[in-house]
Amino acid sequence: MNVALLKQWRHSLVVTTLLAGALSMTACQPKQETEPSLEEGISEEQAVPMSAEPAEPSEVVVDAPASVVEDDTVATVNSGVTQMSYLCSPELEVEATYKDTDQVVLATAKGSVTLTKTNDASNPEVFEVATAIDSSEGFVQWRVAHQDRETGVMRTAGTDTANVTTYECKKTQS
Repeated sequence: MNVALLKQWRHSLVVTTLLAGALSMTACQPKQETEPSLEEGISEEQAVPMSAEPAEPSEVVVDAPASVVEDDTVATVNSGVTQMSYLCSPELEVEATYKDTDQVVLATAKGSVTLTKTNDASNPEVFEVATAIDSSEGFVQWRVAHQDRETGVMRTAGTDTANVTTYECKKTQS
């Protein structure tokens, strides 16, 4: 019985040695590296060189008195005043004059009113006043959002503050 057991162990040892040799021989063989596929190239992040040059300013500042540019649709004067026109739905035209960063004057066919900014955020900016657009009792709220104050929402009410009219406004192109 010992002889049969030794033959079986010898057979297992020979087979194991052959497999180990075959694995080490294939591991030593030089393999050609494949090119990365298109999907791998797309998913990898690529380094983008950064320029040390400052970007060009996106706002154009007009060095002129306000009286020269007051009829422009959009004008930025050194005094911090920006004028913009909006077309609203339901139909209403709004001329907004932003003074510095904390006030806006809204002028419509119904009247004009000066609102004060009530939040520290820049998107949206919220301006409010406790009088109606025609200077009677009520309130006006003006919210502008997006880059360059492209859209706005005006909420107004008269003496009945539960009856609020909402206007959705878009800046008109100059």
